[in-house]
Amino acid sequence: MGRGKIEIKRIENASNRQVTFSKRKQGILKKAREISVLCDAQVSLLLFSSAGKLNEYCSPSTNLKELLTRYQKTSGKKLWDARHEYLNTELDRIRKENENMQIELRHLMGEDLSSLSIVELRNLEDSLQFGYDHVRMKQTECLNNDIEILRKNVHCKFLFLFDQERMLEEENRQLKYILVDHANCSEEERHQGFFTTIRRCAA
Repeated sequence: MGRGKIEIKRIENASNRQVTFSKRKQGILKKAREISVLCDAQVSLLLFSSAGKLNEYCSPSTNLKELLTRYQKTSGKKLWDARHEYLNTELDRIRKENENMQIELRHLMGEDLSSLSIVELRNLEDSLQFGYDHVRMKQTECLNNDIEILRKNVHCKFLFLFDQERMLEEENRQLKYILVDHANCSEEERHQGFFTTIRRCAA
């Protein structure tokens, strides 16, 4: 006795609906894989559950983007507007630039040089030389700045020591004056004058 025909309508029971979805999902994904392998067809399947969970399959020989692009060209239906296409083109351009920059960086580090021609190697050498010269110039600039700062510090210390030396010379001169004046006075005058001179100098 054959299976009874199932009426195709929404399953109201949530538990039964989830079980049916899980079984049929596996079935349709299996069919997609089979037709892709058996018939060499390019298949892409997107399946969203009622909870929003994504299930997908795409033939190994292609990807979703390529299939959607082919669908748009074949059907004449635009899946995205001009702005989206522009952004997509810009994204491809930036990705390509990033790849080129990564290759150039490896070359500057001395890696993957076997694929370069003589002209490219010479251009790479010129770039490295330019970078080296720029680094040396910046290094020299930094050294000159450090030397200038050191020179200013030495000059300030020299002025300070010069002022200290002048003060010592002035103090020595005053002491010599006191000693000479003290030697030319009488003993009583020496006692009185010595302290008077000292007080005068101290003032």
